[in-house]
Amino acid sequence: MKLSQLKNKIRNIPVTIRNFNIRDVKVPKVDYHGLLADMQSSGRLLVFTVIAAVVVMMLACIVVFSINVKGPEKVMVPDVVGKDLPTALIEMQTKELYPKIQLRYSDKPGDEGQILEQSPSGGAIRKGYSRVSLVVSRGVVIDHVENYVGQNLEEVRLKLQTLFAGSAHPLIIIAAPQYKADTSAAGTIIEQDPPEGTSISNPVTVNFIVSRGPNFENTRVPDIVGSTVNDVLQLMARTKLTFDFTSHEAAGDEKPGTVVSEQKFPAELVQNYTRVAAEFALPSESVNGNVYGIFEDTLTVYPYPVPVKLTAVPEEGDPYTIVSFSHPGGKITIPYAVPAGTELILSVVEKEHRKITAR
Repeated sequence: MKLSQLKNKIRNIPVTIRNFNIRDVKVPKVDYHGLLADMQSSGRLLVFTVIAAVVVMMLACIVVFSINVKGPEKVMVPDVVGKDLPTALIEMQTKELYPKIQLRYSDKPGDEGQILEQSPSGGAIRKGYSRVSLVVSRGVVIDHVENYVGQNLEEVRLKLQTLFAGSAHPLIIIAAPQYKADTSAAGTIIEQDPPEGTSISNPVTVNFIVSRGPNFENTRVPDIVGSTVNDVLQLMARTKLTFDFTSHEAAGDEKPGTVVSEQKFPAELVQNYTRVAAEFALPSESVNGNVYGIFEDTLTVYPYPVPVKLTAVPEEGDPYTIVSFSHPGGKITIPYAVPAGTELILSVVEKEHRKITAR
């Protein structure tokens, strides 16, 4: 392009453009105060929105909680006592109730698997999905008569009492036994009726014939004058005599704590468990920390001797057996020498009969 042509083009540019000056450009001013006010207004709106959202959420939680607290509708608990377990479970399931099952022995033959008790009882109103306790019978403890021949009567009696403890209707009742002489030990069951294996559908009364022991069994009466309390206790544990002890305070030349007199018999031998009277001279005060005395009690008169035991329970130390022997019942006397404060317990056939404290 020629120079002349270029000049002509420049002349044709509008005057405003040609006269443009950057200094003449005006930049708009920013209103900072207004902008800050707008931001504050928006912040308050945001806070309000957040608070409103929290309130809505809380209301929703309250509604949900109320619905859950209200829970399922209430139902009537069915009466299932006396029904079998499967039937009871179906009825509970129908009512949307949950059973809590406990097992217990029964004293009624033939009710195994039946509901004995329930809590809450039938007719009670409960919410659905509640628990109902059901006591289910495990059947009777024993369903037939065992063989008791050869066993000791008192041991069998104690066993049955333990077996049916707490039962209002024990299934086996022992009738008053009959006694006869036999070569077996006294108290041994030699016959029974009904026999072993008899089924129990109702309470059964068992009749026993019990040995009195051999006839014409005699014992020599020992001379115990001068014997100490410990000597006499050892003799009582091994002899088949029944001693009736009395006592008085030692006086004169009597040796405290010893036997000073004894009943005499015309014959050297006497029948087993013959009563022999003897008297102790006991010290009036404790000796070496021990107090002396005669333990006295009255037992049932038994048709044969039963095991008895005197146990000492000191204030310090372990319990120990003073003497263990057989006794036919009636009045019973046992000498002792124990520390003051010791508790003395008399047991008959392993069952506590009486206890005292030695003073």
